Amino acid sequence: MLVRIIAAAAVLVSAAVHLRLWFDGFSNDHVVGPAFMVNGIAGIVIAGLLLLWRHWLPLFLAFGFGVATLGAFVLATTVGFFGTHESWTGTYVWAAAVSEAVAILAGGLGLIRDPLFSRAELQNRLTARRANLH
Repeated sequence: MLVRIIAAAAVLVSAAVHLRLWFDGFSNDHVVGPAFMVNGIAGIVIAGLLLLWRHWLPLFLAFGFGVATLGAFVLATTVGFFGTHESWTGTYVWAAAVSEAVAILAGGLGLIRDPLFSRAELQNRLTARRANLH
């Protein structure tokens, strides 16, 4: 449960940063603006799912959220992202980047530790599948 709480907090921090930046002026950008709003809403939904639904999917979503969001920022700081060029400066930048890295780590760790993906469970499913084939 602790991993899910950490992942939920990380996703919420990133969502809050993106919503704040959207209200502070990114809403005027025709591509990145809507992406920031979607990021904020998706982060809130994923955080809720992490805390309320005991399934592997919210962990996967937290992992993917972190990868996609941090990946988009890395693109924006290197080659540009839909005409937006950013730099690794500012409190919001670092808060979002660290929270997205934590979402990646916590989501990945949660998936690895999920009973659905345990070695014993995978072996049981493989054995059951083989038995059904014969």
